[in-house]
Amino acid sequence: MTDRTDYSALIAGHTVVIEMVNSRDAGLPVLTQLLRVAQPALGAAGMAFVEFAPSGGRVIAATGAAEWTIGRPLPPSDPITACLLAGPRVQCVRTDRLGSQLADELDDRGLRRMVVSRAEIGGHAVGSLQALYRAGDDEPGPEQRSVVGFLGACIAHMYGDQSGLPVHGDGPVVAALADGLAVVDRDAHVRLWNPAAAEVTGRSAAEAINQPLPFPVPPSGQVLDHRLPDGRWLRITSGELPGPGSLRVVTFRDITDQQRHDHERDLFVAVTSHELRTPVTVIKGYADTLNNHWDSLSDADRRQAAQVIGQRANELARLLDRLLSSAAETWPDDGPAVPFDLGETLRGAVANLPGELRRRTTLQFPDDLPRAIGRRQSLVTVLTELVTNAGKYSPPGSPVEVSAASDGPTVRIRVSDRGIGVRPEHVERAFDRFWQGDSGDNRRYPGTGLGLYLVRRIVEQQNGWVFLRPRTGGGTVAEVRLPRR
Repeated sequence: MTDRTDYSALIAGHTVVIEMVNSRDAGLPVLTQLLRVAQPALGAAGMAFVEFAPSGGRVIAATGAAEWTIGRPLPPSDPITACLLAGPRVQCVRTDRLGSQLADELDDRGLRRMVVSRAEIGGHAVGSLQALYRAGDDEPGPEQRSVVGFLGACIAHMYGDQSGLPVHGDGPVVAALADGLAVVDRDAHVRLWNPAAAEVTGRSAAEAINQPLPFPVPPSGQVLDHRLPDGRWLRITSGELPGPGSLRVVTFRDITDQQRHDHERDLFVAVTSHELRTPVTVIKGYADTLNNHWDSLSDADRRQAAQVIGQRANELARLLDRLLSSAAETWPDDGPAVPFDLGETLRGAVANLPGELRRRTTLQFPDDLPRAIGRRQSLVTVLTELVTNAGKYSPPGSPVEVSAASDGPTVRIRVSDRGIGVRPEHVERAFDRFWQGDSGDNRRYPGTGLGLYLVRRIVEQQNGWVFLRPRTGGGTVAEVRLPRR
């Protein structure tokens, strides 16, 4: 058994990572750099990090032979998820014994073994680091396992700082926990701190006792909703304790999910009214013009008015489909997943784009592109959304490139633009319902923030996955992976 750990490379690379942290870089770029440093130092074929949330896991960073897994979801029921969450914190497992679709795909690519280390905070798993080795490699030894365990602990520390992590908005670090309870004196210094308080705030009893309460206390008998610096919301109540000492009991619980649902409801109403107003106003204006000035209009003016009404009506119908599908948490089913000609589908989808966008869009794929397995019409919707999104966030006239190729058991479709790009910490949030990179009354780009949300739902319903990444040289790349025949 050979020790393949290159300590000098690991120390040098880890120093670069620490310098990034000290320079206030954080989140996904630092995590990705750490994986890039670790892979050659460990002699691994690839590295991957899975972030866990209540809804399951998702690969948010990967390098080398595992890079194709970026964006891949891991449902709670997947055997590989159970493997990552169970057993020793650091372990070596064989992918050919897991009985998981993802594990089978890793095995098909020759990635037979992986050293796994959970990243944990206070006993809660926030993620899992994997170093993957090829079938012909020696079994990873204690040195490799120790290093992977150390790196997993480093990543957990990054999550504890909550600087750009978690990538998921509903990750375990911000998940709702049991009610916390504290007893404070007249100066709001903590005298008692229960275990749930430690879980809710991330402060242990040793850190909290005799220190000021880390949030305001409402008057006795009143309720206060307070937002913490990390973005979580607490609902806080307080009451006087009888007896001497002027002590007060303070209870608090995490209401982040409730706040998010309330915000989504309000945002749904606001976005709907805002986005419906424009096409309805245009349709009404042209219809009134035709009705009131029919005789004075030329045939060309009438045809133009009818054309504008038709275009706006199509936009309105598409917008309503988005809103209704989002509200119903579903997408119309256009039949079972079957093999279909991906190249022909892409050509047809590009040909049906609006004229200006169609002229900007280039399409490239090999003649022997395999057939994909899925629902053809739904994929047309996916491509239309991705290309429209790329065009919206790009300078007028700049190219939008659509390409497709096969990669192992999947086919990939990429939509690349030269627009404003996506910030690394936003690559997952971009798929949230109603989320947009710019918000408020002065948004530069119109839209509901539903396009990418529906794209992910459609793709994952067909056993595929989708992710975003910054494009080298500026812009964004959206990549869809689907099973191939």
